[in-house]
Amino acid sequence: MAPAVDVDTPIDAIRGLKARAKQVDRSIFPDGLKTTGQHPPLYDKIYPYSAFPKRIEGPTEWKAEDYANNPERWVHQFSEDELTEISKAADNFMELGLPLTGITKDNFRLPEFESSLTTMRRELLNGKGFILYKGFPVREWGNHKSAVAYMGLGAYLGYPVSQNGHGHILGHVKDLGEDSTQIDKVRIYRTNARQFFHADDCDIVGLLCIAKAEFGGESDVASIHNVWNILQAERPDVAELLTQPVWYFDRKGEVSQGEDPYIKAAVFYLETPDPVHPEREQRVYCKWDPYFVRSLSRFSDAGIIPPLSPAQDEAVKLLEATCERVKLHMILDIGDIQFVANTHTLHARTAYRDFGPDTGMPRRHLMRLWLSVPEDEGGWRLPFWDSDEKKRGGIQVDDTPPVARLEAD
Repeated sequence: MAPAVDVDTPIDAIRGLKARAKQVDRSIFPDGLKTTGQHPPLYDKIYPYSAFPKRIEGPTEWKAEDYANNPERWVHQFSEDELTEISKAADNFMELGLPLTGITKDNFRLPEFESSLTTMRRELLNGKGFILYKGFPVREWGNHKSAVAYMGLGAYLGYPVSQNGHGHILGHVKDLGEDSTQIDKVRIYRTNARQFFHADDCDIVGLLCIAKAEFGGESDVASIHNVWNILQAERPDVAELLTQPVWYFDRKGEVSQGEDPYIKAAVFYLETPDPVHPEREQRVYCKWDPYFVRSLSRFSDAGIIPPLSPAQDEAVKLLEATCERVKLHMILDIGDIQFVANTHTLHARTAYRDFGPDTGMPRRHLMRLWLSVPEDEGGWRLPFWDSDEKKRGGIQVDDTPPVARLEAD
């Protein structure tokens, strides 16, 4: 079936974007790879609702009860041998004197653990879409070695991309005292507010727990394919609305010169066809963050874009409520690493409260990775011009260099 929007993206425009992605200043991006950043979809690659499946089955469609009482299916305790190998690789990298931004599989060798990571990566991309590792010795190793080891593991899953306009490829989820009500300016991960169900601008997101809050800050994950099935059964009108490219997403000022401050897109997409194996399934993909949809009043009040319609407002609420119905709840302890796929799961965080300053306890602190997986390395076939770029997605502002600091700033 033909795509839904009869608006061809000029071939020359796509070629120009791809050419610019290759024209990288190696004095800024030493590996020759630059995060491609946020872009509107290729509207001629968006399929109509009628092309979407009525029901999705398979390993990507799961229910919380499948895993809540079966931790052996999604929790992996690091073994002593695995930690010894990771520790040695981290020590070897640190002896090289390279910056954290220079970590790759080639200089962070894990010959024994690699096969396990390959299996886990496949499960993230094509299976349930999440895993929880336990027992990373962050207190023993300290923040520097923990960050090296964590980023080294990440190199086996994907390419690290910038997470904000400052070029952070090692992010820090921490309450910096910013006002969570100023959603047109503030990124919620820098506050202690609840994060509603969302996907990040990458293929896989990782979170390493360095310090816990006194209360809250707990994690939820939902299968978007389970959510889709419920919407199709109970509210197909909402499912259809979410497949239409009528949604505006804020960029919160993190834009390069000449780019629009918002993106018009859909929420649910179908994968593009596989040119080599056209018989392959075109899976349902979700790209969503309600904070970036509800923060656009400065544009809608000025008449630049339309405000959310009553139907859209209802869809936002129903999508969140449906995720709440099917969520798998988990608590990250110190030394836990959670990896979650952004293609077919949504994740959320409860609000939290840090320990008081008089307790001597550190504030809640998670180190975050955004990892990209291009099409030719097993990534999903997405209706965006950069789908086959190694560092697709992320947030890139002009030539802001990648940085990996050990603390939030």
